[in-house]
Amino acid sequence: MIDPKGTVLRGLKQAFARHRIALAAKTALAAGLAWALAPLIPGPAAQYPYYAPLGALITMHPTVADSARNGFQSLLGLGLGIGAAFAVAANADANSLTIALVVGIGVLIGGLPKMGAARDWAPIAALFVLVIGGHRADEFSAAYIVQMALGVGIGFAVNWMILPPLHFEAVGAAFVRHRHALGDQLEDMATAMTESWPPDHEEWAEREGVLTATASEVRQAVGQAELSARANPRRERRSRDLRRDLEDVRAIERVTFQIQDITEVLASAIWEDSSGTYIPGEVTDLIAEALNATAAMIRGWTDDGDVPDLADQAQAAVDTLNSGILSAASEEASVSAASSVAMSLRRVISTVRARAASSA
Repeated sequence: MIDPKGTVLRGLKQAFARHRIALAAKTALAAGLAWALAPLIPGPAAQYPYYAPLGALITMHPTVADSARNGFQSLLGLGLGIGAAFAVAANADANSLTIALVVGIGVLIGGLPKMGAARDWAPIAALFVLVIGGHRADEFSAAYIVQMALGVGIGFAVNWMILPPLHFEAVGAAFVRHRHALGDQLEDMATAMTESWPPDHEEWAEREGVLTATASEVRQAVGQAELSARANPRRERRSRDLRRDLEDVRAIERVTFQIQDITEVLASAIWEDSSGTYIPGEVTDLIAEALNATAAMIRGWTDDGDVPDLADQAQAAVDTLNSGILSAASEEASVSAASSVAMSLRRVISTVRARAASSA
């Protein structure tokens, strides 16, 4: 059941997060500066000061790189839209047909590859020039693009000079959330191994979407951190090896795949009688011990965690499981499912051990 109060509180927390407050303050400052400087532009452009704050507004983004890209793309869209409007306005005044024509042309221009923010501004600029510019389309167009360029420049300067954001903290938090999700999954499956089958708790069998989502959050956090470091003057003062983070992302995605595979195998053995998946009763406790030991290793997979010892303990539990599987196989029991679980756990341990060694 959805908790409306909890949803509202989470929304408010996101809206008033520290980085959002900082972005709002810098955007307000940029818009105010743009409005103050806009009348100082010589010529007819001074008559259109309101476009300068607009330019500042569309340029402010959570990262310096995004600000530069969106500012440039917006000005590109304005130029293309103005060109489309001139092509139509040279032969006709504003009416239903010409308005429809310039908007349609602007939308088509916006559909060109790699236009980004330009796809929105091309039809807007074409419409403004035709409707507002009228017989003074050339004067209006020049003023429009000059004031927007002023705002874009001010917006980028403010974002670049005043605490340009670095989204490094989110990376560590995303890794922690995903490691805990993986640990919870392994521990819940270990509990299921020691319960009477079918077990009382089965939510772990349907948790694939949660693991996929938290893994995706890790990759997105690393990508956002990498983007925030581009052209950022604070990058040199706050060191973080984003290449290592990317390697950790690849490793944790491999670990996630193996744990999802274990989940499918165990769920099939428990609930799908016709699948032929079978786990001998004499190895269920050994599987539980191996799962718990692997969960402890993943939870301890941090820069300051004792990963080698935890990996050794997990490997010892898997070795014991393998011995139990061999014993069950000698009694002609089907051990393919248990062997699959052991193999996946061995790959998880190997992946974590390798990343921990390379990061040491």
